[in-house]
Amino acid sequence: MPEKAMKVTFWGTRGSIAVPGRDTALYGGNTTCLQVELGTEETVIIDAGTGIRRLGERLLKENGHKSIHLLMTHVHWDHIIGFPFFGPALSSEIDMYVDGHPRCMNGLKHTFDTPMGGGFFPIRLEDIRARMTFLKTVSRKALELEGAVIDSMPLKHPQGSLGFRFRGGGRTFVFFTDNELRDEKEVDRYVRFCEGADLLIHDAQYTPEEIGTKQGWGHSDYEKALDLAHKAGVRRLVLFHHDPGHSDADLEGAEVLCREAVSGRGWDMTVEAAREDDTIVV
Repeated sequence: MPEKAMKVTFWGTRGSIAVPGRDTALYGGNTTCLQVELGTEETVIIDAGTGIRRLGERLLKENGHKSIHLLMTHVHWDHIIGFPFFGPALSSEIDMYVDGHPRCMNGLKHTFDTPMGGGFFPIRLEDIRARMTFLKTVSRKALELEGAVIDSMPLKHPQGSLGFRFRGGGRTFVFFTDNELRDEKEVDRYVRFCEGADLLIHDAQYTPEEIGTKQGWGHSDYEKALDLAHKAGVRRLVLFHHDPGHSDADLEGAEVLCREAVSGRGWDMTVEAAREDDTIVV
């Protein structure tokens, strides 16, 4: 297992559509993208939302990342739209391994063009110089990467989505975005998958007041995310995939309510909302 702790950095925390501006500066306006550092030379990225552009700039400046693993939860626009702007994809020195959702390669290709389109981007997928390999591993079995073990499970989301679990150095990190916590049998499966995790990052796009009109949209509210984390004995919960209509003030309010709930129920768990540029050491 990796000797160093895993580090998770948020490059995009928003769901549905990017919303830059003064009202979203604290928690971030870019869509989903995370960097997971395993304490090795491998660079692991989860999803290619708009946040991947700045991450790519950082990786090129550091000039030490020759092997990149891009794990895709699914291919909805907010999770793939940043890929054409990912600088390392244009470098012939980069080996890029893509894995995750079975349709992830088609989704990434379609950010450039589709058979029905007339060109969605000035360059073509064929102009990418990085050596891209589609692994087709983690959706079927555990992916072993430099001593860490990454596995997945299907989530409740229209057209499907995958959640990922990272285990290494005696620590466990679970990432569940775009997941609707509604069916009790499914929740029981999620509890088993997340059991004892040191860190759970979970979709909490809506408030409990909003969720009633959003049934079937494939997202959760923070109250249901809290309940899952408690049942699974999670040590730290991070609320994720912030709704584009929620301002920094809204998210600060949600944090306060969640912390009050945890304290009032006597649960041994910390909770916070994901903030762009923050790094969590697992």
